[in-house]
Amino acid sequence: MDSFWQIIFTTDFAFSVVRVTTPILFAALGALISDKAGAVNIGLEGIMLMSALTGVLAGAYSQSALVGLLAAILTGMLMAGALAYFTLKLKTDVILGGIALNFFASGATIFFLYYVTGDKGTSSSLASKVLPDIHLPLIEKIPFLGPVISGHNILTYIGIISVFGLWYLLHKTGLGLRIRSVGENENAAKSVGINVMAIRYLAMILSGAFAGMGGAFLSMGYVSWFSKGMSAGRGWIALAAEAMGRGTVIGTVLSALLFGAADALSNTLQLLQIPAELIKIIPYVFTVVGLLVYAVATTRKRKAEE
Repeated sequence: MDSFWQIIFTTDFAFSVVRVTTPILFAALGALISDKAGAVNIGLEGIMLMSALTGVLAGAYSQSALVGLLAAILTGMLMAGALAYFTLKLKTDVILGGIALNFFASGATIFFLYYVTGDKGTSSSLASKVLPDIHLPLIEKIPFLGPVISGHNILTYIGIISVFGLWYLLHKTGLGLRIRSVGENENAAKSVGINVMAIRYLAMILSGAFAGMGGAFLSMGYVSWFSKGMSAGRGWIALAAEAMGRGTVIGTVLSALLFGAADALSNTLQLLQIPAELIKIIPYVFTVVGLLVYAVATTRKRKAEE
């Protein structure tokens, strides 16, 4: 037990929490903006996975990490746009459409990886490009805080900036007001001339862009290769984080940090020779418990209002 606390209360563990939270945060922000417009994006898991592969392939063949990142974001936007077309235009069931997209990405990434590179499972033959880490000149010298915040991948800082950017978009801009209006009352939004369909398409595409950055981080920041199924449920965890955050930016960020801490904890416990089967379920146990707490709190609030 002493070894456990000695590992937890360290700058390395805190650094790890921030690091592993990054892809969850991106996907959770994507879930938030689409949900605000009343268009739930269930396909985050598949979008992250496909974007992770696209980023690696584009980066390797162009020999540019920037091109890989842009390709990953574009892939996320295209996949989210396709999902929006099927669910908004063709009225496909939202849940079934998202699950279909996730299953498609799971199989398609394996197929395309083998078709393009001949690799099975991981992109071992590719000279993958990696997005750079950033060291903050002044902050890195601050005791404890410096080693925790400085030295992360550039996408981690983009994620932090995105939190403030999304809050500003939703609460301080006309577009944000229209997004929230469409999600809260579709008929009222229509009555004042807002194009509900266009706003929901835009929100879904922005959601895909966020998920695309999360996927790019997995294969170009967290590690330097693609492996099948590497999203590992993070898209689903992001949906849980957004639900627990009650549709607010700060709540979503805090929930993402909670799940990131659970993921970091599972990685850290491997040093204590705890059975791997137990360690692997920790993030998902946190997800289930978190959703249970959220459901109980929501039910009590609804009963109190009645």
